[in-house]
Amino acid sequence: MVETLRYCLGTLGTGIIAAVMLPVMIFTAALSLLGVGLLALPHELRWLARAADFERRRAGARLGRTVPGHERLGGQVRELLADPATVRDLRWLPVNLLAGLVLGTIGTGFILIPLLAVPTVALWWLFPEDDPMRVIANIPVTNWGSAIGLGLVQLLLCAVLAVFVAPRIADLSARISALLLAPSTREKLTERVETLEETRAGAVDAHGAELRRIERDLHDGTQARLVSIAMRLGLAEQQLARDPQAVATLLAEAREGAEEAMTELRGVLRSMYPPILADRGLEGALAAVAANCPLPVELDVPTLGKLPAPVEAAAYFVVNEALTNVVKHSGATGAQVTVTRIGDTLSVIVLDNGRGGVSEERGTGVAGMRRRIAALDGQFMVDSPVGGPTVVAMDCPCGS
Repeated sequence: MVETLRYCLGTLGTGIIAAVMLPVMIFTAALSLLGVGLLALPHELRWLARAADFERRRAGARLGRTVPGHERLGGQVRELLADPATVRDLRWLPVNLLAGLVLGTIGTGFILIPLLAVPTVALWWLFPEDDPMRVIANIPVTNWGSAIGLGLVQLLLCAVLAVFVAPRIADLSARISALLLAPSTREKLTERVETLEETRAGAVDAHGAELRRIERDLHDGTQARLVSIAMRLGLAEQQLARDPQAVATLLAEAREGAEEAMTELRGVLRSMYPPILADRGLEGALAAVAANCPLPVELDVPTLGKLPAPVEAAAYFVVNEALTNVVKHSGATGAQVTVTRIGDTLSVIVLDNGRGGVSEERGTGVAGMRRRIAALDGQFMVDSPVGGPTVVAMDCPCGS
């Protein structure tokens, strides 16, 4: 009941805000035709956005779902008006002027009336005898007996309204706000397509960068060593008859070069898909990463079940890169890695107690991690205030 009363009062409050803002914005829009109102219009649109986002949070909490709002409130008039959320705000404003005032007043009244039902009837004696107080069904109250009886009946009816009707009015108000302020199916589809285009472009860029890195590693490392091995074997072939001792030396150098080339080749292959993932799964691979980290790492990885290989690789590389950043840049004394799977979503959180201040522009690998997760249609977040702590988190779909 308290929550319903609070919601109805909030609905009444947003209705009053709409009653103030709507004529002001109409007046400002009219002045904008003359160029005068263009200075005030961005501020008013931002105030409207804050009020609408407040209503989005209220309605979402009431209905048990999220109502998306503005991602940011900056920009000029053109940018604000181009935001689909602003269009929904302007659509909601006049409707909330009516619905907010009416539904908020009715809902609040239904809850507060029971508190006044009995005290009001108790004042029957203040009315003149020829014009007594009349309550339910126009029944007159002429003595204390009728006052008590009718007062209890009136209290019961008002309590029924407060308990059963007021919450439905609050729900109706929340559904109206959500209907007006939430993006439509078409808008969601458009946003989804734009997101997929961005992630696809990021995936293509990341794939191209990965191929260039592999090519560079093979060209500068493995290929160069193979060329050196071929040259030593050629020299050994030429000197086989003349200087067997020199041939033995060349063959030993060629063998060492072959071993080094194999080591480098394993490193390249490991950067593509670590063999430990195939051998021990994500749990074992992360345990190995934590064990090899120079800092103490608290690892919380339950049994995750079967995961798609790209998701396992992404989680492994995010944890590996995040811990590498912790060791190199944070000055932390320890870190914590938590991995959970809820339904078809894999979540990874890496927390450290370092100095914070992580920035994607400083080449700490954050941009690469973000592209890798975006390519899998996941979410990536870094929260690193100056002074710490730093939280690196990812949510990635892992359904079949």
